[in-house]
This record gives sequence, structure tokens and C-alpha cells, in this order.
Amino acid sequence: MDLAEISSYSVIISASLIIIVSFFFSTIANRTNIPSVLLLIVLGILLKEGMELFGVPEVNLFPVLEILGIVGLIMIVLEASLELELTRDKRKVIFKSLIVALIALLASSYLIALIIQVFLKTDLFNALVYAIPLSIMSSAIIIPSVASLEKDKEEFMVYESTFSDILGIMFFYFLLGSVYQEGAAEISFSIIWNILITVVVSVAISYLLIFLFQKLQSQVKLFLLIAVLVLLYAIGKMLHFSSLIMILIFGLILNNRHIFFKGKLNRMINPKATQKIYNNFHIITLETSFVVRTFFFVVFGMTIVLNSLYNLNVIVISILILGILFGVRYLVLKLFLRKDIFPQVLIAPRGLITILLFFGIPAEYQIAEFDSGILLFTIIISSIIMAYALIKSGFKKGITEQGPEFEIVQTTNEETIEKSD
Repeated sequence: MDLAEISSYSVIISASLIIIVSFFFSTIANRTNIPSVLLLIVLGILLKEGMELFGVPEVNLFPVLEILGIVGLIMIVLEASLELELTRDKRKVIFKSLIVALIALLASSYLIALIIQVFLKTDLFNALVYAIPLSIMSSAIIIPSVASLEKDKEEFMVYESTFSDILGIMFFYFLLGSVYQEGAAEISFSIIWNILITVVVSVAISYLLIFLFQKLQSQVKLFLLIAVLVLLYAIGKMLHFSSLIMILIFGLILNNRHIFFKGKLNRMINPKATQKIYNNFHIITLETSFVVRTFFFVVFGMTIVLNSLYNLNVIVISILILGILFGVRYLVLKLFLRKDIFPQVLIAPRGLITILLFFGIPAEYQIAEFDSGILLFTIIISSIIMAYALIKSGFKKGITEQGPEFEIVQTTNEETIEKSD
């Protein structure tokens, strides 16, 4: 059954209720540190079961899932880049998070590929195509979830998850593109050349967009700007550029105008106009990310086949994959952060990017024996582990802060008594 055949009012009512429920899930997540993504996936599963119970015909949701995933990816990276400040005191955390994300991605991808190769009897290349998505951390889950952490830990997780997304997507598509190239030297040259072109073009386009949009007097220019960015992203993907870098650089330049617009360039922009664009744009990307993320994970929940979770082979492979993910993460964080790696070591959920790349695997590289339950199992368990870490971290934080808060209340009461005397 096609989505267009369902009553328009039924779709509107369902969509509105899902957004309302998602808002309450976010509230629950803020108070309990249980990722709202888990609740949204469960909601999708329940909706699917309810539709089957009441005899509602099955709807093909995969085209919707792909579109939501692409738009969600753009909005999430844009939202993250608008939060990143490029200051001297942040150079250290940016460098460390980049190195940690890169090493963890490469090591996890190779080790998971070996597991897939052994268990599913496939070649290493195909196994690596499946391993990369599983090795990418989900900024869609991490960024909204780590707000309760200490500032330095929150910043590290935001940077790391953003870099993991970008590097993972680049690695995935470069791997697929390497099939048509010969030799490591040609592949390396192609990657470096692609990145350089993308960065140069991205910087030029970002300057141009900021300059032009501050001149517009229309009240509806922000969604026009988003439409332009999505258009550029889509064109870049069709030309095999690293389009996500373009989105990241635009957000970084807009948020760090004092760095990129210096000297004569500073005279070209109106500080009040650009600040207004930033403030409004930040709100729109935040709201849009929330809506897209909501529908993506609910729709994903509706596409899940639960029977695969009872497959012993799926359980064994999933546990081995999770062991690799958290084992590699522990070693890398211990090497670069050395101490105080909790709860960061347990914050490594898989989500939107993982799902999106899985649906983007070309037919000629798909492994028939690969069960989607492995994907589901990895996403759910990694999110539950993150929830446990955040809850435990929040509990410890509450205990350490309880003493000083009590003293402040005492002092305030004593001062009140003295004043009344």
C-alpha cells in the first residue's frame, strides 16, 4: 500500500500526535537521561503492531525513511557546527576529539569487518562496507543527550560525535568509489584532492551566502537559506564531493564570524544583521532537527522485524560487535585522555547515520546473509549502555553537588534571620 492512499487527515493527525509524544519523550529524557531515540523506536514498533492488530494495510516507508535520513543528517551536522566555537583554548579538545574519532573509526571498522567476514563467509571489502556504518557514533543521539555532563566532557562528546559522522560518511563513500581506482596511491590522491576542492568551494560559498543573506530584507529568508544549503548538499553528492564538509564549514563560519571576517572582510558584513541570522537560524535548525529526528526513528521502528532478535547467530555477532566498539573506545580514550574517561567511554550509540548508510549500500555489495537484527541489536544495546552511563553520571553529580547546595541554603536562611533581627 502506498502512503498517498491513506487519508490526508489521518496522516496529519498521526504526525501531530507523534510530535506531541516526542516532546514528552524529550522531557523524560532530560529528567532520566534515557535517550529519547529509544522511546521513539519503541513507539514505531508499537505503531506497527497496532496497525497489524487493527488490520491496517502495511505501508512502504523506506522512501520516506531515506529522505528523512538525508535531511536529518544535514540539519544535525548544521546544528552541531553552530554550537562549535573555534577559540585558542579549544584547540586541544578539537585535536583530541578528531584523533579519537578517526582512530576509533578505522580500528573498529577493520575489526568488525573481520567478524562479518568470518561469520557470514564474505570477502573483506563487502564486510568493510557493512562495518563502517556500525563504527560511526550517532551525533543525532549524543548531542541532545550530553547536555547534563560537565562542560569539558560535553564539548568533547559534541566534537567527537560530529567528527565521527563526517569521517565515517567520507570513509564509506570513498571506499565505494575506490572500486573504480587502481592502487593505494591513486585512492589517497583522490581522497586528498576531493577534500581540498570541497573545503575551498565550501569556504567560498559560505562567505558568499552570509554576505548575500544579510542584505535580504524579506522576513522568510531563513528557510530560503536552508533550501540553498540542501540544494548544494544534493548537488555535491551527485558530483561525489564530501558535501557534509560544506554544511560543517558554513555553520563554523557563521558561528565564528569574528575569526573569518577580519580586516577588510569585516567591513563587508553588518554585525547586527549577521547575529540576527545566526540566532534565528540556530532556532530553526534546532526545531527542524527535532522534527526530522522524531519521524526518522519512529519510521525506522515501524520497519523493524522483531523476529530477527531471537536468532542466536544475530545475538552472537551483535555482542562481538559491541565488544569491539567499546573495547576499542576504551583503549583509544585511555591513550589520549588517560584519566577521567567516564562516562565518555560508554557514550557510543549508533543511530541515524548507521541506518542511513545501511540503506545506501549498493545492491552489488549487499550481503544476503546479513540480518537487519544485527543493526537493531547494536543500536538498542549501545543506546541502553549510554543511558546507564548518563544516569550513573547524573547520580554521582547530584551527590557531589548536594553538600554545597545545602550550605548555600543554610547561609541564606541565617542571613534572612539576621536581617529580620
